[in-house]
Amino acid sequence: MVKSRTLGAAARVRPWLPLFAVALAAGLAAVGGSYLSVGRRPAFVATPIDRLVIAASPDALVTFAITQLGTLGHRLAFLTAIALTAVLFGLAALPGAVLLQGRGPVSGASGVRGGALVGVVAGTVLPGAVAFGLTRSPISSAGTAAGAGLVLFVTAGTAVLVTGEDAALGSLGRRRVLGAVGSAIGVSALGLFVRGTGEESFPSALEIPEDARPAVRESLTQAKDRSLAVEGLEPLVSTDFYEVDIANVNPAVDRDEWTLSITGAVEEVVEYEFADIEGMALEDRFVTLRCVGDQLNGWQMDTALWSGVPVERLLEVANPQGDRVILHGADDYYNEFPIEALWPGLLAYRMNGRPLPRAHGAPVRALVPGHWGEINVKWLTEIEVRDEETTGYWEHRGWHGTGPVETVAKLWQINRLGSGRYEVAGHAYAGTRGIEAVEVSTDGGDTWVDAELSEPLPGEDVWRQWRHEYGAAGTHDVIVRARDGNGALQIPDEDGPKPDGATGWVTETVRLQ
Repeated sequence: MVKSRTLGAAARVRPWLPLFAVALAAGLAAVGGSYLSVGRRPAFVATPIDRLVIAASPDALVTFAITQLGTLGHRLAFLTAIALTAVLFGLAALPGAVLLQGRGPVSGASGVRGGALVGVVAGTVLPGAVAFGLTRSPISSAGTAAGAGLVLFVTAGTAVLVTGEDAALGSLGRRRVLGAVGSAIGVSALGLFVRGTGEESFPSALEIPEDARPAVRESLTQAKDRSLAVEGLEPLVSTDFYEVDIANVNPAVDRDEWTLSITGAVEEVVEYEFADIEGMALEDRFVTLRCVGDQLNGWQMDTALWSGVPVERLLEVANPQGDRVILHGADDYYNEFPIEALWPGLLAYRMNGRPLPRAHGAPVRALVPGHWGEINVKWLTEIEVRDEETTGYWEHRGWHGTGPVETVAKLWQINRLGSGRYEVAGHAYAGTRGIEAVEVSTDGGDTWVDAELSEPLPGEDVWRQWRHEYGAAGTHDVIVRARDGNGALQIPDEDGPKPDGATGWVTETVRLQ
C-alpha cells in the first residue's frame, strides 16, 4: 500500500518536472540578463537578495565566515543570493511556463507560435515587473525580462521544429527543457564574458602613474627602494589590497552628486561637495589597514599611499560639541567611536597616485590612524557627532573592533636558500605606536635574535618588513614576535579575532623538502 502511494505521488509529480525546470531556467536567465545589462552594481537584481542573506545570517555563521573563510565566505554568500534570486524569478516566470504547458495539442508551426504568445509575454512581463520592484532600474528590469523571455521563447519555439506531433510541454519535455537550460546558460555565460566577475581590477602600486604628482612619484619610489629584497614577499606598498565589506555589491556613488554632511551635536551643520574636498590642499600619507577579523597570520593587512584632506579641517568648521562620532557610508554601514580618534584622520579620495577605486570607497573614505579597519568607513556620506555612546554595526554582532590595533608580526614567507640555509620574512604592525623590533626564534622559543627591519616609511601608522637568514638542520619551529615603538612586547597569549582582534605569536614549522 505504501509503495503504491509513493508510486502514485511520483506519477503525479513527474509531469510537472519539465515545467519547473523551464521556470528555473528562465529564472537563471533573468539573473543573467540583469547582470549583462548592468553588471555587478547596485541595480543588479541579486543585490537586494544578497543584503537580505547577509542580514539574516546568524551571528555565529557570520563570525565563522569572517574568521575561517575570509573572502571565500563572501563569495559563498553571494552565490547563495544568486541562487535564491534565480528561484525568485523562476517563480515569477512560472505562470508563463504554465500557460505554455496548458496550450493543449496544436498542429502546424503557425498554431504553435500563436498559442505560445501569451505564455512568452507572461513569462517576460512578470519577471521584469518583479525586477523593477526590487531595483527601480529600467535597464536592469529590461535585461531581466529579456533573459526570462528568451528562455520561454526558445521553449515554445522548440515545437516549431517538430511537425505532426503533440506540442504539449509534457510530450516534448526533454527537448524543450534542454532548449531552456541551454539558453539560460548562454545568457549567463554572455553576461560573464561581457561584464567579467564584476570585481574591479586596477594597476599594481608598483606601476607609478605617468601623471602622478612629483610628491606621489617620490613617495612610491621611496617605498619601492625601502622594501626588502625577499623573493615572494609583498613590498611595503601592497600590490593586492584586501577588501572586507558588509555586502558583495559595492555602491556606485557618482562623485558629481556625492555630498558629505557633518551633523548632530555640532555648532554648525555643514555639507561638502566633492569639488569642495578636491579644492582643498592635498596631503599624502602612507597608512596601513588591518581587519579586526584577521587571523593571527592572516592576510587582511595592507598598506597604500593615500591622498586626501585632513578631517580636522572639516571638523573645525562644524565645531563639534560631542565626544562620540558615527561615520555613515552609502552602503548603510556605520560605526561609532570616540571623536578624538577621528581628529587626526584623513578623508582619502586618491590611492597610490590614482583616483580612489570604487572597491575601496570612492569617491571618499575615512582613514582613522591606528584603529582597526572597520572604523575606516568607505563611501563616506555623513559624520554624525553625538554626546552619548551608541552601538556600531559590528558591535551589534558581538565585535568590539573600535579600539587601537594589536601589535602583530606576520610570518609570510619562508625561502630555502640551499646548503641548509633558510630565509624567513614578513611584515609587522602596531598602529601609531610603530615597530621598534621583530625578534625571531628558530628553535621553538629557546633563543631569540633581532630580525633585519626595513627602513621606516614616513608616517606614524605604517607597517615595516622584517627578514632573518639562518642555518638549520631537520624540522624546526620558527616563532616571531614584535616590539612596538614604546618597547612593549606583542601579547604572547593566543586568542582568536573575535571580539577585539587576534593575539599571540606566529609559529610555523619548517620541514626539509
